[in-house]
Amino acid sequence: MNEKPGADPGAAAGPAAVRNVVLAGPSGAGKTTLVEALAVAAGATGRAGRVEDGDTLSDQDPIEQRHQRSVQLSLIPLEWRGCRINLLDTPGYADFVGELRAGLRAADAALFTVSAAEDVTGAVRALWAECAAVGMPRALVLTHLDAARADVATVLRGCGTALGDGDPDAVLPLYLPLYGAAGADGRAPVTGLLDLLTRRVAEYGPDGRAEREPAGAEPALLDEARGRLIEGIIAESEDETLMDRYLGGAELDLASLVADLETAVARGTFHPALIAAPATAAARQGLGTVELLDLIVRGFPAPGERPAPEVTTPDGAPRPAPPCDPSAPLAAEVVRTTSDPYVGRLSLVRVFSGTLRPDEPVHVSGHGLTDRGHADHDVQERVGALSVPSGKQQRPLPQAVAGELAYVAKLGRAETGDTLSSCREPLLMAPWTMPDPQLPVAIEAHGKADEDKLSHGLARLVAEDPTMRLEQHPHTGQVVLWCMGEAHAEVALERLRTRYGVRVDTVAYRVPLRETFGAAASGRGRQVKQSGGHGQFAICEIDVEPLPAGSGVEFTDTVVGGAVPRQFIASVEKGVRAQAAQGVAAGYPLVDIRVTLRDGKAHTVDSSDAAFQAAGALALRDAAGQVRIELLEPVAEVAVLIPDEFVGAVMSDLSGRRGRVVGTEQEETGDRTWVRAEVPEAEIARYAVDLRSLAHGTGRFTRTPLRHEPMPPHLAAAVRGGRENGA
Repeated sequence: MNEKPGADPGAAAGPAAVRNVVLAGPSGAGKTTLVEALAVAAGATGRAGRVEDGDTLSDQDPIEQRHQRSVQLSLIPLEWRGCRINLLDTPGYADFVGELRAGLRAADAALFTVSAAEDVTGAVRALWAECAAVGMPRALVLTHLDAARADVATVLRGCGTALGDGDPDAVLPLYLPLYGAAGADGRAPVTGLLDLLTRRVAEYGPDGRAEREPAGAEPALLDEARGRLIEGIIAESEDETLMDRYLGGAELDLASLVADLETAVARGTFHPALIAAPATAAARQGLGTVELLDLIVRGFPAPGERPAPEVTTPDGAPRPAPPCDPSAPLAAEVVRTTSDPYVGRLSLVRVFSGTLRPDEPVHVSGHGLTDRGHADHDVQERVGALSVPSGKQQRPLPQAVAGELAYVAKLGRAETGDTLSSCREPLLMAPWTMPDPQLPVAIEAHGKADEDKLSHGLARLVAEDPTMRLEQHPHTGQVVLWCMGEAHAEVALERLRTRYGVRVDTVAYRVPLRETFGAAASGRGRQVKQSGGHGQFAICEIDVEPLPAGSGVEFTDTVVGGAVPRQFIASVEKGVRAQAAQGVAAGYPLVDIRVTLRDGKAHTVDSSDAAFQAAGALALRDAAGQVRIELLEPVAEVAVLIPDEFVGAVMSDLSGRRGRVVGTEQEETGDRTWVRAEVPEAEIARYAVDLRSLAHGTGRFTRTPLRHEPMPPHLAAAVRGGRENGA
């Protein structure tokens, strides 16, 4: 597959000359280091940075730099053999899976990094499942070859078993590692690669990369592994002609093999494996970098080979899939929004069809994103400057054609997930799926100055990050930021401080409880005052009885003889409902009761609407003092998806949270199980964090509000005590 390596600064334009590749993998697998090595090999930078020194390529980018480096999507464009390669580096932390899904939306293939020194963990399987869920073509890259526990062959078999439905041969290498002389520690370093397709050896040394013919035992090693690789490629590409030639013993030409490799990879069913390492003193060029770049150019699908997202008109009428054609009508999508104090607001846009040009008006549609906190909108905006990162600067682009990625400046209304299209032919792309945030973080402004800027800062924060949700609860009054986990929350609050100058304090999250009567009771409200002029006179007597859950507050009257004039009965009801909204015991809304006004007294001069409202509220409080007031807590249906090995631990943990397990269900594919339970909301406020620890990062869950149920007496007493003490 190899030719003379080198970058082509005059790379051809057009979709066929573009490769959009997302780098996926767990944290610590070496994605950023791999990006550096590829950038050096492609001539995008003169040297590789070091993560620990804070001078990696992504750090040099003024858009993606500083404290957000490892937790957000970063674009690194390269040029190789006449192709423009857009590398999308994604975070490997589970809290930032939204960044990975945005990268998967923008890319056409994935490089999945796995450490050669680690077993295939649950985190690896979870991220692999994210790629598989969208049918993303992908290749594996083994890193950390110089680690003490590195074992390429064992990890490859483990990847095949864990990621290939139990088949150890599901992941097949395109290159075999060749080892040099063992050092003083007894370990032999990887010094070269044996190319199974071209039958050539690439050696990496102090003088760079050099190719030679196989020698010694290498041909036998090559033939054995090459046969398995070719059979895998032909089987997954379903090329019967090439299969017949192979079975007939004919020599297979390289062009046909590479074409079938691309077909197999594009279908998302064949996952070739490569190995890579950064440049060292012993190897001036990063090992495997040329091979990786060649695979991207020759074996990964171009934008036109991947189906575009479904599109409709903004009002929902279906439209044909947009072609990957620069001359077609514009269809693009904002996959990420970011703000920078030096550059301003920028939108990372993937162009699926047509051509995006600076200073042209576009239609911006945000329909279908209401579950992400976005209001439906149809607006027209003028596109600002187009650019891509280039070292420490942004390189201007005259246009972005179908298949390309570019940053767009000054889109004031466009948010992540919005569709950009022609003003003459507005379109709406089906949104990609985003996980629901499950960790509530209650916040308060640190000071008066922060309070004035809080709402604007939070609105911008949520608009940029679809995995974040903002809620101002009407009953508790708390401002709650729903996040994916603790790390996500920390980054969000830091972003709020540094980008928007808003400091906040976190406070204890309050579950929205309710109150109800434990038994029937009667109450009397007396509002009699005389302080000069018109006085206040209103007396009412009520009966209160509990109702079934979900009944709310009902009001009726059985007054006879005009004891309470008809015009004041509505006043009593208003006072009762106002008091119910405030609560009668612990300050939570009172629900599921029927209040009956049965008697009262009025004065021809001193009775008024305000007096009977006050009397109604007093009567309800009086009735509450006669019986036990129960606290009702919200209960949610929790659905937890975990590997089978953690089912017992999860069920036991849910039971310990006062939960009732209502059933289990095997997932359709894979070895994972859904565990469904009904659990009080108070017990799962931090379940997003606890489940990650319990299932080693392999579990996820959803919650659906069900109903309110009586809280156990000892817990209710603790809540009342806390309220009385000002907690």
